[in-house]
Amino acid sequence: MSDNPLDIFETKQVSPPPPKKRKKRSVLLLAFALVFLLIGGVAGLYLVNLWRNFDSGVTRVKIASVEEEKQRPVNLGKGENYLLLGSDKRDEEEARLSGVFGQRSDVMMLVHVSADKKSAYVMSFPRDLYVDIPGKGTDRINAALAYGGVPLTVKTVEQYVGVRIDHVALIDFHGITGMVDAIGGVDVNVSKTIEAAGYTFTKGVDHMDGAKALVFVRQRYQYADGDFQRNRNQRELLKAILAKTLKPETLSNPVAINNLVSELSPYLTVDDGLTTSALVSTIFSLRDLRNSSIFYLSVPHGEPMVGKGGASVVGTDEARMDILRKALKEDTMGTYYSQYAGT
Repeated sequence: MSDNPLDIFETKQVSPPPPKKRKKRSVLLLAFALVFLLIGGVAGLYLVNLWRNFDSGVTRVKIASVEEEKQRPVNLGKGENYLLLGSDKRDEEEARLSGVFGQRSDVMMLVHVSADKKSAYVMSFPRDLYVDIPGKGTDRINAALAYGGVPLTVKTVEQYVGVRIDHVALIDFHGITGMVDAIGGVDVNVSKTIEAAGYTFTKGVDHMDGAKALVFVRQRYQYADGDFQRNRNQRELLKAILAKTLKPETLSNPVAINNLVSELSPYLTVDDGLTTSALVSTIFSLRDLRNSSIFYLSVPHGEPMVGKGGASVVGTDEARMDILRKALKEDTMGTYYSQYAGT
C-alpha cells in the first residue's frame, strides 16, 4: 500500500479499446446510419409521390363565398360532419342511350364522426327526397348538384340537417371501378339474387370487381322498394370498401395505398379546405376508428308522393328529422342509432 494518503482518491485508468474494435464499431454505426437514411429517404419519396398523385388528380372547389360563409351553420365543435356524393355523370354515349344528361347525385351520404373520433355514422339520403333547394324551390335533393354543383348541394344539405358540413367529397361513379380494383375487389352482402348488365348478383356474400360493383350500386328496378334498396346497396358497398381498406395489410401496403390514390383522385372533387395536409391530418385523427364502430342508416323520410310536374318523389318526416338534427348538433348519434336504426 502507498504511503501517500491521497492515493486512495486516484482513479483507475481504463485502457482504450484496441484500434481494430473501435474501427469495427464505427463501421457498424455508419451502416446503421445509412440504413436509417435509406429508409427515411424511401419513405420520404413515397410520401412525396403519394402527395403528388393526389394533388395532380383531385379537383378542388370553393363551397361558399365570403357572404355565404356568414350564413352557414356555426361549427359547435361537437363531432364533425362530412358529405359524400356519388355523381352519375354519364359520357355522351351513355347519355344518349339513357336519355339522362348532366350531373346527378345518385349517392348522397352524411358521415358524422363523434367528437372522440371513436365512432362514425353513415346516413344515406333517398335521391328523390323532396326538399327545399335554396333559390330553386322544392325539388328532389339530387337535383341540387345539377342546379349548382357541389356548393349548392352543400348549402341544401346544411339547410336541411341543420349542421355545418366540415368537408365534402364528390366521386364520379367511374372512380368506383378503379377504387375497387385497386384494393383487389370487395365482398358485398347482396340481399336478393338479380341479373343486370350481364352480371349475376347472388344473394349472400358476392365478390365484386370494380365494373360489377358499379352496376350493383345503380340498380333499383329489380326491387320492390326501388330507390330505398339502392340506398341500402350503396351502404353495403361502402361498408365492404371500408372493411377492405381498414385492414392492416392494406394500410401497411404502400403500393396498395398509392394505387388507390392514383386511381381515385382523377375522379374526385373536394372542397378547397381539404388540402392534402388537412386530409392526412384527418386520416391520422381517425386512426383508432374501427370498421365495427362505423354504423349505417338512412335519414328519416316519408312515403312516395307526387311532386311538381307530376314527378314521383319521396316525402320528408320532419318530426323524426328534428330528433336527428338534435342528435347531430349534440353529438348523441349513438343514442339516436340505438333507437331508430332499421326504422
